[in-house]
Amino acid sequence: MPTPSELRDAITRYVNAVNSRDADALAALFTEDAIQADPASNPPNVGREAIHAFFTNSVAASEKWAFTAKAVHTCAAHVAIDFQIALVTGGATMTIDGIEVFTFTEDTLISSVHAYWDDNDLTFS
Repeated sequence: MPTPSELRDAITRYVNAVNSRDADALAALFTEDAIQADPASNPPNVGREAIHAFFTNSVAASEKWAFTAKAVHTCAAHVAIDFQIALVTGGATMTIDGIEVFTFTEDTLISSVHAYWDDNDLTFS
């Protein structure tokens, strides 16, 4: 089982990959059959290819963003992060505050991640 330190390092790699806006780098952090839902109420993206497409589309739909893991909580092979992402589109900024819950494999690849947020967690400026 990954150690808390290894899991925190994996989250750092995830945050860096999200902020790089590089769908290839981000998809490489997931297992081939991973499940990703953002938000968790949406149908999940299943498999690395679908996750890659989700991030490719997200990059295309925004001009830039800044993603932060404000708090990281580990428990066995699971991690929950309190996150904030500020996305700029058309000169306007939308900020989402939420929680992401991850499950990791022995080799610290992401096997699942679900983001928890809704319209009440959005602010616009």
